[in-house]
Amino acid sequence: MHSDPIADLLTRVRNALRAHQLHVDVPHSKIKVDILKILEQEGFITGHEITTEGKFPMIRVHLKYDSRRKPVITKINRVSTPGLRVYKGSADLRPVRSGLATIVVTTSQGVMTDREARRRRIGGEVLCLVY
Repeated sequence: MHSDPIADLLTRVRNALRAHQLHVDVPHSKIKVDILKILEQEGFITGHEITTEGKFPMIRVHLKYDSRRKPVITKINRVSTPGLRVYKGSADLRPVRSGLATIVVTTSQGVMTDREARRRRIGGEVLCLVY
């Protein structure tokens, strides 16, 4: 069993994109749904839905490709891990790749992008980096 479900989600998405799959199923959890909502808002995936066909609920992630069948996500990395948590204050959440990358942060007010956290002037744990 994986001790880091978020890293598992990111790895499954990364592998499915490399294999040019249209969607990938991941075990359901509330934090994963929150992360996927952000990826959807930022235009990295086309959508997601929760399926309860099997024994456990799963999330089906619909992956997004450009007109040349290239994945929209070029890099998706875990930043904070169970072994090494990474926390940043709102002042330390700097734009990455000239603001083209999206940093997903979990704060006391929920999961949000680095831009939203800076706007609200709150920091939190840096979950992952996507571009």
